[in-house]
Amino acid sequence: MADQFHPEAPSREEGTARGSRQGSFSRRRLLGTAGATGLALGAAGGAAGYAAASTGGTDTPLTSLGAGAVMFHGKHQPGITTPLQARGHLVAFDLAAGAGLREAAALLRRWSATARRLMAGEAATHDDTDVARDAGPSSLTVTFGFGHSFFARTGLEKQRPVALDPLPDFSSDRLDKARSNGDLWVQVGANDALVAFHALRALQKDAGGAARVRWQMNGFNRTPGATAQEGLTARNLMGQIDGTRNPKPSESDFDRRVFVPAAGEPAWMANGSYAVVRRIRMLLDDWEKLSGKAQEGVIGRRKSDGAPLTGGTETTEPDLERTGADGKLVIPLDAHSRITRPDQNGGAAMLRRPFSFHDGFDADGVPDAGLLFVCWQADPLRGFVPVQRKLDRGDALSAFIRHESSGLFAVPGGAAEGEYVGQRLLEA
Repeated sequence: MADQFHPEAPSREEGTARGSRQGSFSRRRLLGTAGATGLALGAAGGAAGYAAASTGGTDTPLTSLGAGAVMFHGKHQPGITTPLQARGHLVAFDLAAGAGLREAAALLRRWSATARRLMAGEAATHDDTDVARDAGPSSLTVTFGFGHSFFARTGLEKQRPVALDPLPDFSSDRLDKARSNGDLWVQVGANDALVAFHALRALQKDAGGAARVRWQMNGFNRTPGATAQEGLTARNLMGQIDGTRNPKPSESDFDRRVFVPAAGEPAWMANGSYAVVRRIRMLLDDWEKLSGKAQEGVIGRRKSDGAPLTGGTETTEPDLERTGADGKLVIPLDAHSRITRPDQNGGAAMLRRPFSFHDGFDADGVPDAGLLFVCWQADPLRGFVPVQRKLDRGDALSAFIRHESSGLFAVPGGAAEGEYVGQRLLEA
């Protein structure tokens, strides 16, 4: 996990889609909620690295949440710069025995058609379950990616990107191979739990005999409208404010860091990105035994408002050289926020877009909870890897988290009108 950056405006995807899609639901209708009051949209945050754009800005009645829609077609796939949604599902599939390139292409065609319909607030083409019949699209997004093993399974080894080489081992990893990697990866996000589940179920049914689920994880963030404080940065399950330093899509180096250039290699990855996906369990019982001051020392920020320990507000630049009356650094050398800063890692940066998770309690009452870490970068060897290597060498937060699963996926650029995701790879 890493200190993250928080933009002020909605993403380009969300902004362009919101006005054009409202009122166009072909089968569903958005139900009003009697007596609902208008509350400002808050930022849904995570815990580390760069995180995606917030929904902060304007006062929006809760009844409008279902009307939000994101375009399926575009330069980039949805779900990367789209504002964080309240609910999320991450799922990996393996191609079935005997399935190859032809079956994979047909599957991506089906998945793309279903995603386009559901994101527009329409029913699935075949055998819709009606789970989301009464809801609008609720800012639903569906994002597709390819794992390292996909290319051997389909005979496309020569098209496999060098950037998709397996991640190095880290000393803090405690990875469950059964919940790691996969041939195909799908990210589903929405601001309504039923809408998100409906999409997940439709995509799983679309897989048919071509692919089977390898692993699946469920997550959540703050629901837009849950706070009346405009632009408030969210807290993670450790109670820390997260999302302080998100990059803005308007920044000059944003695309260079996050997306593969149009002239990049391989050509089918133009305008795409690479997603590192990790299930990071938070050892909350151990964390909560620390005093508030000790927790602040681990992070390097005040728990109350997210400001650096050297003072100011949440967005104030920390003074990394300041010492206290005892002669010690105010922000310790192993503080999480110090270690993860881009200027402490040769400029390495990534767009973080995580979900929190809670999967119950074990027999001793210990919560199985933490962060579904998803970060985006043009090259993971220049984004995730150098930061994680430094964290691995001495991050104070490492004593309170456990990396339990991992995956790296090549996420191609968005599909143009009339195309399906991955078509330039699968029909090259």
